[in-house]
Amino acid sequence: MGAGLRRRDFGKAAGLAGMGASGAVLLGGCSEESVQARSAAAAKTWKVTGQRGAGLGSFDSTMKSFMQARNISCGQLAVVRKGKLVLARGYTWTTSSTLKTQPTSLFRIASLSKPVTAAAILRLAQEGKLDLGARVTDLLALTPPSGQTLDPRLKNVTVWRLLQHLGGWDRDVSFDPMYRRDVAISSALGVPLPVSRANIMKYMNGRRLDHDPGTKYAYSNYGYLLLGRIIEKVGGTGYQTYVQNKILGPRGIKRMKLGRSLKANAAAGEVPYYSQYNVSTVMNATGATVPAPYGGFNLENMDAHGGWLSTAVDMVRFAGLFDAANSVLNSTSIGRAFAKPSIGVQPDGWWYGCGWSVRNVTGGRNTWHTGSLPGTHTILVRRYDGLTWAALFNQRDDASGKSYGDIDLALHKAANAVTTWPSTNLYGNYF
Repeated sequence: MGAGLRRRDFGKAAGLAGMGASGAVLLGGCSEESVQARSAAAAKTWKVTGQRGAGLGSFDSTMKSFMQARNISCGQLAVVRKGKLVLARGYTWTTSSTLKTQPTSLFRIASLSKPVTAAAILRLAQEGKLDLGARVTDLLALTPPSGQTLDPRLKNVTVWRLLQHLGGWDRDVSFDPMYRRDVAISSALGVPLPVSRANIMKYMNGRRLDHDPGTKYAYSNYGYLLLGRIIEKVGGTGYQTYVQNKILGPRGIKRMKLGRSLKANAAAGEVPYYSQYNVSTVMNATGATVPAPYGGFNLENMDAHGGWLSTAVDMVRFAGLFDAANSVLNSTSIGRAFAKPSIGVQPDGWWYGCGWSVRNVTGGRNTWHTGSLPGTHTILVRRYDGLTWAALFNQRDDASGKSYGDIDLALHKAANAVTTWPSTNLYGNYF
């Protein structure tokens, strides 16, 4: 990725997510705007759909100020308190008379896909079908390109280590094979674009790990691609099918599905995505320049680490799996999701468990995940006091240069501003 595009769905800044005040910076200044940009902004209208309980206006005003400051056209927010859905909103800031975000509109959720994949792995372990200490080399056929050999350290990569980003791949040392490495993989293997997940795995099987497994925390999209393949192998069915049947379906989640790269293949009800950047497509060999969200990366290959489409309502409904033992995940599985790894606790106290970032705070524990792709910024937070929220946006960059991570602290402040929480439960309206 070029420097202008180098925004990651999770990384060193992950310690700020879910806590807000632990280092987030509020940007009070505004970048210069042209007369034309100001005129365009003035012509836009603000639309709100969905429902919320009484006394929750701070959430609406937070989303409005955040989106308008960055010219984000589509946003979504869902808030749960102690198991009850108290807010389900769609927000639109646009000149279009037809674009209108609903609480049921689908968004790419990027790395919020990782908790979903982790839940499926935990479920397989709970069913007795998978040992979390099993070696990846014993579960998957890892074949390197002709004339190359596997790094012998791969035998020390376990399912646990994949879940906790301790597998040994480090994009800060080498690269992320899941993003804009497609042309290099195609050339190295002599295969056409678009490359497949199997192509990516074969290419990576011919490379050395960046670290000895289990010795360094390094966020790895590729590690979660492998987890998706393990789910297919052990679960005996496709990745999407297993997740929908064993994780989402029992929660009454019917809308979630895997997304597609190209705009022509968008799902019914899916929002459009925007970026200020145009890049060369990785979906074919034409070298054509395309909007970054539509062909600048291969979303189909990202299934297990960043490929899901969802609504904010369905993300908070999914997050409820981790509140207490249930028919999908028992107490042992939930404990494993938040377990402290053998290595990788960060200097300010957070760690990556199994698909969740975790921090102990006064009064309990905060868990969260963020997501980011060109055209997508997302966050899912489970707070120590029984609050859960998910915010989804159809953009992650704009000419203002403002941080999109600021939504984290802003939503904590919105929650803290509520003096009396409603007792309403809106879940029945959004199945």
